[in-house]
Amino acid sequence: MQVNEEDRLVSQEKSSGTNGIAIAAIILVLIASGGAYFYFSKDSTPEPALPTEQLVLPEPSPAEPLPVTEPVVEPEPEPVVETPSQPTVVPEPEIDPLPTLNDSDTYIQEKTVKLADGMDISRLLVTQDMARQFVVFVDNLAQGELARKVSPLKGPTQTFTVTDITDKTYLNPDSYHRYDVYADFLSSLNEEQLATTYDKLLPLLDEAFAELGYQDLSFNERVEEAIDEMLAAPVIEDPIELSTISVNYQFVDPELEALPAAQKLMIRMGPDNSRKVKAVLKKLKQQLAE
Repeated sequence: MQVNEEDRLVSQEKSSGTNGIAIAAIILVLIASGGAYFYFSKDSTPEPALPTEQLVLPEPSPAEPLPVTEPVVEPEPEPVVETPSQPTVVPEPEIDPLPTLNDSDTYIQEKTVKLADGMDISRLLVTQDMARQFVVFVDNLAQGELARKVSPLKGPTQTFTVTDITDKTYLNPDSYHRYDVYADFLSSLNEEQLATTYDKLLPLLDEAFAELGYQDLSFNERVEEAIDEMLAAPVIEDPIELSTISVNYQFVDPELEALPAAQKLMIRMGPDNSRKVKAVLKKLKQQLAE
């Protein structure tokens, strides 16, 4: 097996009591005036009448007619026209506009980092022509190949190591940890959020996939094929013996060595990381089929 360092994977109230207070104040003044009248006249002893001459009163002047008061006609209240209530308009959710394919790198990077939910994934992203690179990588993956030059993620930086035991070379299990961050990232993804992000990016991915020239194949179908390819990789629990070819390694077991490069990558991840990735791929495949 060839092991390469480049592996990638208030309401206001109106006071209507003002007039009532004024009326009450007037009533209190009248009561106080009447009370004062009776208080001062009560028990008063009349003075003895003095003899006076007979007074001749002048004839009264003819009474003037009382002015005729015209009745006050109250204006009829204007009819209250009820304004029909307007239906409540619920604002539609804002649609996140898609950029063009050529200008989509920043948009895709932001969506991917948000999908990571705080995990430091930005340092692993290849941020140039992300949609096209992802599509080509998936297309190759579906065919069992690893297109390292167009991987959407940077490869692990830790050094690949082997262990020599009794003149035999084995894959060092410590090398499995080179892929921990990738497996942890995938296994930590929220399924619903993953599906939503995928749906948003799908028009861009479809456009990039159309550039590859397939006539009767959609990108979703290609993704399912790539998933099936990865799920077919065996999970190896036993030590894996390697042989040296020039400066590279290959599996001694011919069946393992005959596996496609994509499945060999799953083996190099180690059994634990492989199971994590497979669990995510199974869920994603189920969502694509719904």
